[in-house]
Amino acid sequence: MFHSRSLAKLGLLSITVMLLLSAGDDARFYQLGHKLMCVCSCNQVLLECNHVGCTYSDRMRAELAANLERGDSDDLTLQAFVQKYGPTVLIAPTSTGFNRVAWIMPYLALTLGIATVVLIVRAWKNRPVPVSPGRVAPVTGGELERFREQARRDTAI
Repeated sequence: MFHSRSLAKLGLLSITVMLLLSAGDDARFYQLGHKLMCVCSCNQVLLECNHVGCTYSDRMRAELAANLERGDSDDLTLQAFVQKYGPTVLIAPTSTGFNRVAWIMPYLALTLGIATVVLIVRAWKNRPVPVSPGRVAPVTGGELERFREQARRDTAI
């Protein structure tokens, strides 16, 4: 039937497949664990929580591993954590519904800030120069050109 050599190859192949499959679960565990926050108020990523006496991180890691062993999808696993611990368990807000505001506001604030600075600089640049009493204000722009043209006409022979 099977030779010992064939059995050895088959055993080696099955061990390799099992290691590769478990490596995929480890990668998913690592990836999903870095999308979640520990809820013990330490404000750390779930997989990196080193809060002394933390009662949540081990339990949450076990729940994550159990979800992956059941074969739940990434979205289903994240939704289960959101339902149990609330939306603050996610490191980044979702990009749906009202949470879009959390993604848009930083860019909107930056754009409005830059626009405000540009408008203020233009206003400062175009403000009239204060003239002390008894002195003549400097003439610039179109008004200066009008005076030059009038001087050319008046001095032409």
